[in-house]
Amino acid sequence: MSFHANRSVAIIGSAGLPANYGGFETLVNFLTRENSRIFDITVFCQKNASRQKPRKYNNSKLRYLPFRANGIQSVLYDVISICISWFEYDSLLILGTSGCIILPLLRLLKKKHVVLNFGSLEWKREKWGRFAQWYLKFSEGIAIRNSDVIICDNQYLCDYVREEYKRDSILIEYGGDHVDSIAYDSSMVEKYPFLTRNYDISVSRAQSDNQLHLLLEVYRNTPQRNLVLVSNYNNSRYGLELKEKYSNIPNIFLQDAVYDLKELNVIRSNAKLYIHSHSLCGTAPSLVEAMSLGLPVLAYDVPSNRYTTENRALYFKNASELQKIIDGLDENISRQIGNNMKEIATRRYTWKRIAQMYAAYL
Repeated sequence: MSFHANRSVAIIGSAGLPANYGGFETLVNFLTRENSRIFDITVFCQKNASRQKPRKYNNSKLRYLPFRANGIQSVLYDVISICISWFEYDSLLILGTSGCIILPLLRLLKKKHVVLNFGSLEWKREKWGRFAQWYLKFSEGIAIRNSDVIICDNQYLCDYVREEYKRDSILIEYGGDHVDSIAYDSSMVEKYPFLTRNYDISVSRAQSDNQLHLLLEVYRNTPQRNLVLVSNYNNSRYGLELKEKYSNIPNIFLQDAVYDLKELNVIRSNAKLYIHSHSLCGTAPSLVEAMSLGLPVLAYDVPSNRYTTENRALYFKNASELQKIIDGLDENISRQIGNNMKEIATRRYTWKRIAQMYAAYL
């Protein structure tokens, strides 16, 4: 691969570094770690992304803006980051599409190399109102039409870009080889008492398109199995409603989001299987990480999840199908699926390979 050595690169659209657990933030962490010797990288960071506010991390510069990377402020955060970068850096890596509404105007003023990371059909999410859905779809079109390189993290999204916008895109997924299997100790049991039980696990944001209600309803009717569901319940009405409805069920453990990667690794690596109920994402980091741990995977039956797992996991479309799968599982089936997931992850989802692929297009 050939690289544009010493090119100045701005990374836009993540919360920033140092990274808490999150898809874009984990991606930025490993891109800067692997590629800062090739490029002069600046990462735009939200306010309060780090209390210390270091000026450099992973040998990359950090630049702070007084806005949040999520919610309604995210559009302004991205637009201002793009405008600043347009006149100060050689190449822009933009994570997400919501701030790309400004690209046509900037292109009239000056040419710039734009690489877009397109990771989900955000406008389809039920949490957005009608105007927000319209805006997200509109900004998606602007972003894709005005980027020089489009990177999708799932073949399903590459197919969508070709069919919807008649543009080619590059498939570059996420890494999962930063996770480790870790045994628990007494201090971890004190903090997470469910570790001493046999349990299944799911890690997800609390939003309806991630089908958390479906999982919880199935496990409420399956008292012989335990479910640990890690989510940011307090960040949405949907999450709070789930807490109110399911928090007192003995075999269900509603664990608030865990941002310490070591602790999260302990929780995941001691689970019996991983359930991935996302319906709208591309290649979900949480799924890739579970695969890297060799966990058997039960996944919601949509093309993106089948691409990620190469049709070698078990799939469900509704509660009754999930119930049937869980009731029919045995150790031999689980072991084989876990081995399948580990083999796929080792072959495809490694950060060194992914960072090298990004470097070729920056």
